[in-house]
Amino acid sequence: MSELAFFSGTMDCGKSTLALQIGHNRSARGLAGLIFTRDDRAGEGKLSSRLGLVTDAVEAREGMDLYAYVVDHLSRGGRADYVIADEAQFLAPEQIDQLARIVDELGLDVFAFGITTDFRTKLFPGSQRLIELADRIEALQVEALCWCGARATHNARTVGDEMVVEGEQVVVGDVNRLAGEVGYEVLCRRHHQRRVTSAVARAGVLSPDVLPVTPS
Repeated sequence: MSELAFFSGTMDCGKSTLALQIGHNRSARGLAGLIFTRDDRAGEGKLSSRLGLVTDAVEAREGMDLYAYVVDHLSRGGRADYVIADEAQFLAPEQIDQLARIVDELGLDVFAFGITTDFRTKLFPGSQRLIELADRIEALQVEALCWCGARATHNARTVGDEMVVEGEQVVVGDVNRLAGEVGYEVLCRRHHQRRVTSAVARAGVLSPDVLPVTPS
């Protein structure tokens, strides 16, 4: 039976690497796949990992009908034995419905990879819909670590090494960025709630509004 599988985790836990590995393994067995991605760090129409691996992909733009794209591809004589959707958190809920339709009506396995929550700890709409529809949900086994050494469970957005908690839900950035640019860092829940990034910890500076309250 074909299935819709959702592989989730924080940033820096190997989601895109696993997507590339799944594609490689199936290609080595003579299978052909379609790869969708959205706002990849390597640019439009690319699926890349932080290990330096990259492959071509179809950019799943806003409003694009993924089901119709696959049907058109097959109708033109193209081949697709499975579908990979990376950065699935950026897809609209209706596009997740289209991925489920690919499974149910075309009989193809769909492997979706994405972050569950944003920098405000709120569910991405695409990830929420995947949680609601997926036949299987897998947490990535490669654990990203907070600067303190604890398991990282939250994604933080930073500007100038300071954590921010307001702004648009989707702003493209990376864990590797230049000074002053929008970036992201993975933190444990405690340090995310206290807004203590690695830079703040190195500087030994804690804002009064994130220090524990001492009873008077």
